[in-house]
Amino acid sequence: MSIALVLPTHNRLEYTQKVIPRLLEDSKEDFDLYLWDNASTDETPHYLKEEVKDPRIVEVVLSKENVGQTGAMNYVWSKTKAELVGKIDNDCLVTPGWTRIFAQAHKDIPRLGAVACWHFFPDDFDYERAKHKIQTFGGHQIFRHPWVGGTGFLLKRKTFLEIGSWDEGPDVGTTHYFLKMALAGYINGWYYPLIYQEHMDDPVSEYSVLKDDAAIEKMYDITYTLRAQNIKTMEGRMRWRRAVLHNLLCGPWEAKYYVGWRSKLRRIKKRVADLFSSKHSCKLR
Repeated sequence: MSIALVLPTHNRLEYTQKVIPRLLEDSKEDFDLYLWDNASTDETPHYLKEEVKDPRIVEVVLSKENVGQTGAMNYVWSKTKAELVGKIDNDCLVTPGWTRIFAQAHKDIPRLGAVACWHFFPDDFDYERAKHKIQTFGGHQIFRHPWVGGTGFLLKRKTFLEIGSWDEGPDVGTTHYFLKMALAGYINGWYYPLIYQEHMDDPVSEYSVLKDDAAIEKMYDITYTLRAQNIKTMEGRMRWRRAVLHNLLCGPWEAKYYVGWRSKLRRIKKRVADLFSSKHSCKLR
């Protein structure tokens, strides 16, 4: 199946210079690549235009305004005729060969929605906590969840056309869109056995620039997660990391539990569970 990928950037050149070579490392991976810069003020535009060369690069777009990751996806996914579309963030190092595996899964599973690379580390995955969400579809397994991390993923372009365009802007995330897909009956999740991508903005990564409170403050306006969650300290960043990981491992895969009254009830149960459960338990979550 043909593939079109978009890689949005906004500053953080030190990340981008690692991500693009890794993405292009496997010459057997066949995709169209669109590089999209959201009004960077560092040397990123020069790097994308002058230093990155590969026959799979279809277009380099230097946007004069920051339309966010979703603006880049809308542009590319509406323009391409590829059967599969996806996105790579400029802070994630993918595992070579991932697109071939995901393309085969999409070919074999008609209702497969967004399937992604796992954006945490191997030690973060706890099979005993997650096994209730690992489901088999023909010859493939999906660690299922209503949404994925928003990077290193593929979905069918016809699914994008059915769900519609993304809301645009630098502060628009991906979770709500994936949730809409899950509510429409699509199967979202991470391919299993897990295919990893190293999220360099994770403080655990050796490449992360987020190593202390001063770095958090410096990168606040550039980094989506910090702004979206109003994270201003390393303690807050690590607390958010633990919360997200717990939800992915323990939270239900059914989208209905994240909307309406069910969502409110889950939040109440979570507060109670926080008082009585160990960090390794999924009870009441």
